[in-house]
Amino acid sequence: MEEGKRQKQIAGLLNEEMNLIFQRLGLNMIAGGMVSISSVKVTPDLLEARFYLSFFKVEDVDAALHKIENLHHEIKKELAAKVRHQLRSIPVLKFFKDDTLDHVFKMEEIFKKIEQERGDNNQKKG
Repeated sequence: MEEGKRQKQIAGLLNEEMNLIFQRLGLNMIAGGMVSISSVKVTPDLLEARFYLSFFKVEDVDAALHKIENLHHEIKKELAAKVRHQLRSIPVLKFFKDDTLDHVFKMEEIFKKIEQERGDNNQKKG
């Protein structure tokens, strides 16, 4: 289903504010790696916001996600203070691992293998 205009506006607002909150709380750097919000999806009823987090060079992604979830109350409190004039109610915040980067790296590896096999086959023919 197509995202509505209001959903996109709220997702953009939440993304912007949440990035600032992550910086303030030091959540953008966890265990020597970087954490960034890759996308935000808001449900049509505007009651739930799903934050998809990208982890770069974070050793234990599950532990990092757990740390963020443990700070859920503090994050929501800061977010509420920032957007209380734009939203009637603060949506339920849910955090998910965005594994898009993992898929990209796997695809690149597959393409490299294919290229390498083609090069090996061309050398055998020549």
